[in-house]
Amino acid sequence: MFNIGAQVIIAMIIGTIVGSYMGESAAIFAPLGSIFIHLIKMLVIPLVAVAIITGAANLGHSPAAGKIGLSTFAFFMLTSGVAVGLAILLGEVFQPGVGVDLSSMQGMFSNEYADKGAVPGFFQTVLGMIPTNVFQSLNNANILQILVFCLFLGIALSKVEKQRSEPLINILNGLVDAFVWMINAVMRIAPIGVFGLMAEAVGTFGFDVLTIVMKLFIVFTVAILIFGFVFYPLLVKLFSNVSARRFISAMKRPQAVALSTASSMATLPVTLDTVEKDLGITNSTSSFVLPLGATINMSGNAIYYGLVAIFFAQIFNIDLSLASYLAIIVTSTIGAIGQAGVPGPSFLVVAVLIAAGIPIEGLPLLFALDRIFDMIRTALNITGDAACAVIVDKYNPERQAEVADIRKEQQKAA
Repeated sequence: MFNIGAQVIIAMIIGTIVGSYMGESAAIFAPLGSIFIHLIKMLVIPLVAVAIITGAANLGHSPAAGKIGLSTFAFFMLTSGVAVGLAILLGEVFQPGVGVDLSSMQGMFSNEYADKGAVPGFFQTVLGMIPTNVFQSLNNANILQILVFCLFLGIALSKVEKQRSEPLINILNGLVDAFVWMINAVMRIAPIGVFGLMAEAVGTFGFDVLTIVMKLFIVFTVAILIFGFVFYPLLVKLFSNVSARRFISAMKRPQAVALSTASSMATLPVTLDTVEKDLGITNSTSSFVLPLGATINMSGNAIYYGLVAIFFAQIFNIDLSLASYLAIIVTSTIGAIGQAGVPGPSFLVVAVLIAAGIPIEGLPLLFALDRIFDMIRTALNITGDAACAVIVDKYNPERQAEVADIRKEQQKAA
């Protein structure tokens, strides 16, 4: 993983240059990106499944399991809501959609995504999370259904007699280590994959579209930097025993991997390793919180949804009411929680636009930079996962026992 961040950035620059020079013929490099993404997708589902089972099993033995679980969900919901609020604030301050000339881009406008904006009701969502056939859920990569089943199985293992459950848990831990090795091996070709993805994107869409969405991209990047390097470190400093500087320094490596893969799940092995070794978080906490966060914590997506809504409202000169702002906040927060941690176009932004009464015809404008948006917001997502693990770890009895021992030693020394 050494210097992978620099390699990825260089690959992006070269891909952009090649794509702009070759135009649509740069599509010949698309298989490089596709191979990389397929290799990642091949591994992330089984990795997340076994990691969640072992995490829930280890945590299930703890009397503080319920407190850790509730704290984790509350953290993800609250931070996603704050992320949308920040996006709306910056969107209104910097107004990325004001003054945008779409006359040369009308041909890209389409209503073909209108049917993708339906938001299911509460009970439909709950039913959709419960698998009727877990093997079908695995085959279809239904992340939420896999999450529910694996959490249930992990908790069940923690209730089985230790002598009988421990061999199975040890096997699952061994599988996690094997998957970590496999993903680290795949990551060696990350710069090649990023080059292929960037060359195809720039060659297909060109720089005209990039110019139109550039102001949106700049505001989006500012929001990500504020949240990732100010908000999360501040929470870590206030509510944990880890310093903000130590947290920021430790997160460089997983953030570089997140940039290259655009997948919270693919970054999971590196995030686990960083949180446990560099930040000193207990395994039972990290193996529960981080896989869960890779599945449902998407604060970067929440910022993207909120900012895109403001962007298109400004492009089409729509005055948003208080009800529209509330619709953006609620739909973006819930949508971010429900997103899977794998790369790809985020059509859930359609639901946000429809909920606020904003036209969706201009959505294809975003596809030129979709991959870059995805990479950057993923880096924030995994930062939020790590921040949550650091903060809720203080509820873990293992951590409390360690702190108590340290205090006793300090008292003896005094």
